[in-house]
Amino acid sequence: MKKKLKILVTTLLIFGLILGLAKAISVSFAKTEPKARKIVVFKPEIDETIQEILINKAGGEKIKDLKIIRGKAVWLTPQAEKNLAKRTEILRIDPDVEVFALERSNKISRISKPQPPQTITWNIDRVDAELSWSISTGDSVKVGVIDTGIDLKHPDLKENIKGGYNAINPSKSPNDDNGHGTHVAGIIAALNNNIGVVGVGPKIDLYAIKVLNASGSGYLSDVIEGLQWAVENGMQVVNMSLGTSEDVPSFRDAILNTYNAGVTIVAAAGNTGGSVLYPAAYDEVIAVSATDQNNQIASFSSRGQEIDLAAPGVNIYSTYKGSTYKTLSGTSMAAPHVTGAAALVIDAKKCDLDNDNICTPDEVRERLKQTALDLGEPGNDNLYGAGLVNLHQALTK
Repeated sequence: MKKKLKILVTTLLIFGLILGLAKAISVSFAKTEPKARKIVVFKPEIDETIQEILINKAGGEKIKDLKIIRGKAVWLTPQAEKNLAKRTEILRIDPDVEVFALERSNKISRISKPQPPQTITWNIDRVDAELSWSISTGDSVKVGVIDTGIDLKHPDLKENIKGGYNAINPSKSPNDDNGHGTHVAGIIAALNNNIGVVGVGPKIDLYAIKVLNASGSGYLSDVIEGLQWAVENGMQVVNMSLGTSEDVPSFRDAILNTYNAGVTIVAAAGNTGGSVLYPAAYDEVIAVSATDQNNQIASFSSRGQEIDLAAPGVNIYSTYKGSTYKTLSGTSMAAPHVTGAAALVIDAKKCDLDNDNICTPDEVRERLKQTALDLGEPGNDNLYGAGLVNLHQALTK
């Protein structure tokens, strides 16, 4: 009898322990909150040590520092975000939104190796780049391509690639695993050799700043870090053929600080057929819409009062990953024409409008707008801005 009672008691204890454990696990799962990527911006007087302490105390997990905006990209639970938001040291907490390459789907297949003979493509001819190389080829001007990276071994680019940075994974190279960034780079600065294509400025110094992944998307925090790297490493012009529909204050601050550092920022307007995307919609950025071979606005091109200039963006043949070439469309392809033009007017000092030996971003924009081919309604309009960029006019007029 005592033995049976002992077995019963033991069984009940085990059962109770199992129930308790199950309840504890249930409570534990119930309390587990999903984490989201956020950008935490601190007030100017809060030093780095205090920033780290506040993030750790809230239970956040730092992804990266964003010094250009006095912030950090952080993994936060909803409760951790609420706790941080109450702190007086915090200026704001922004969403770390996704940003995308602004390329249109195109079914034209890649041209494989061996390398094809060189051609002057219709778009390079349209902006009168080839007429300008006796004046400037952009030699020594530093241009950052903030994108999916660049094919570092492409024979039509590699001599112009002088460095770069991978903001997604700093331990890896900024080699392009998508193709978009390589296509953009070719429009800016493909070599004037005997193969493939020629860029707007065939001797521009290219820097691959990888912020988008193999699928052509990425996080805003990586884009901000890319801008930070561009400023710290002396880029004179950056090309941003990417965008988001969300106006995030941290993005605005990063763009403003880059502009204040004297960097000319050129961005694709977007492929929505409607409103201009960010960062192109910011005042500090040269926003570029896309035109076709008839100098007509592309149906997909975003439009609005933010547009500064237009450039070719339909059926653009350029370099692509894997040492190949491809024809793509999009405002992504239009923006690098203006980027290349900006680099050449800087090189030729044709943008020093006040004769102080400095070309400010505003002076670069003004020079390119003054010399553009007016399209659409007379003067500035919501489709073409001041008109089609014309490099030869910008260098000679």
